[in-house]
Amino acid sequence: MGDLEDLEVVLKKNNLKKVLGSGSCSGLVKVLPNNENLYVAQDTWSGYNSMLRILKKYIFSFHTAMNEGSPVIPGHTSTFSSQPGLIFSQDDFYLISSGLVAIETTIGNSNTSLYDFVTPEGTILEWQRNIIANRLAKDGRQWANLFEIMNSGTYNNQWMIVDYKKFMPGKPLQDGLLWVLEQLPGYTHSEDVTKLLRDQGYFPSYNVAYFPDVFNLSGAQINAQKYGDWFTYDRCPRALIFRRDQGKVSDVPSMIKLMRYNDYTNDPLSRCNCTPPYSAENAISARCDLNPINGTYPFAALGHRQHGGTDMKLTTFDLFQNMEFVAFGGP
Repeated sequence: MGDLEDLEVVLKKNNLKKVLGSGSCSGLVKVLPNNENLYVAQDTWSGYNSMLRILKKYIFSFHTAMNEGSPVIPGHTSTFSSQPGLIFSQDDFYLISSGLVAIETTIGNSNTSLYDFVTPEGTILEWQRNIIANRLAKDGRQWANLFEIMNSGTYNNQWMIVDYKKFMPGKPLQDGLLWVLEQLPGYTHSEDVTKLLRDQGYFPSYNVAYFPDVFNLSGAQINAQKYGDWFTYDRCPRALIFRRDQGKVSDVPSMIKLMRYNDYTNDPLSRCNCTPPYSAENAISARCDLNPINGTYPFAALGHRQHGGTDMKLTTFDLFQNMEFVAFGGP
């Protein structure tokens, strides 16, 4: 859905497809012990009607100016996951010739008053700003600066921009290696969070804003007060699962295992105030189709839906040198 999901709300369309609490993707930036390697991975969460996927490689030798001899743009080549008929990813997993990897998970917006900032004048849709930033940016800071220009306030995501130029195996992590940008209508917050990556060895993403100002402005705090920890940043199920299990990652197979993980009937972190007392939404890769259709749930995202994790993509320092990544299709 992307931009259209928010535009439906703005235009007051009937039969809205938006579901309270509905997740769209899990992401993880993981540094191995002793800075041995750097992994970047993302699961798409979507309706199962979107499972027809294509892995694409675009090479466009555009120049930075019209004059002869101007340099080629930094992001002249990109590899990414996509679908037929799209010129962008939409689930947003990009490896770029500039040395950057760009991924996101959707944080959404529950503060309807912010939609007053969504106007047709002076804005560019999210997918277009994404392409512009991918092609022109040389580093994470520049990517964020480009992306936030003419913010449409639609498809409100948490972006993670990893700069592999700033990573060398076994060496200290350089400032600027990981930038995070979060967008809401009329507002963006971006910051270099490499220090957090140094301190805890990973940065997870699971559809909840990391920056407190974005979290509060988005209405997430009100949802947390009404529905509990499920809507919080540090106590929701995926936050707890990532915290518990990220330390088990030692190689590509163990990273894949974590990103494909769902043991909702046995994992205590998948439990909820539901009947039955767990939900397949509460996992790194959701399987909401497995929730019983006659179950009872406090809000729709925990219940039965044709929705879940539809893929997994992962790159490493070595794979990125050839702009390659590992991909799995299907739940």
